[in-house]
Amino acid sequence: MTGVSDERRTVKVSKYLSKHLRHQPERIGITLDANGWVAIDDVLRAAAAHGFRMSRADLDHAVAVNDKQRFTVDGGRIRANQGHTVAVDLELAPAEPPAYLYHGTAPHSLPAIRVEGLCRMDRHHVHLTADRETATRVGARRGRPVVLAVDAGAMHRAGLVFHVSANGVWLTDAVPPRFLRLPG
Repeated sequence: MTGVSDERRTVKVSKYLSKHLRHQPERIGITLDANGWVAIDDVLRAAAAHGFRMSRADLDHAVAVNDKQRFTVDGGRIRANQGHTVAVDLELAPAEPPAYLYHGTAPHSLPAIRVEGLCRMDRHHVHLTADRETATRVGARRGRPVVLAVDAGAMHRAGLVFHVSANGVWLTDAVPPRFLRLPG
């Protein structure tokens, strides 16, 4: 039973880090620098002060085993690799994408996507992946997944900019409907 409880703890730590490194750092009194970095000691102190105790070993373990590699640790500091709703500049250089990228979503989102394309919503970018399996897992978070193919090569040739995060997630500002292959 220890393995299950350890896994649950790791998931809680990962979700806590995601919430505060991507969306609400001010809620626990931490300040991200312009590039999204914060001292790990500051995170640990702030978490403890707000009733969420975690050790450096808990944090390191959650970062190391996260299947999506959401975080980067650089010495004594940490940041989320992407997905921020707070203002940060991840200093990602433009990159040439593969010919096709993929996006997982739920069926109820398709009517809006057909009209508007993929929009970043509250985040800084639309998130895309180079493999269908990851897109399927992402889409399955909200029920039956729908995987959309994105003609990233054509987007790039049309002048739309892509970046790739430290964990291999492809980022772009939006995907207009004409670059999407939609089901049905």
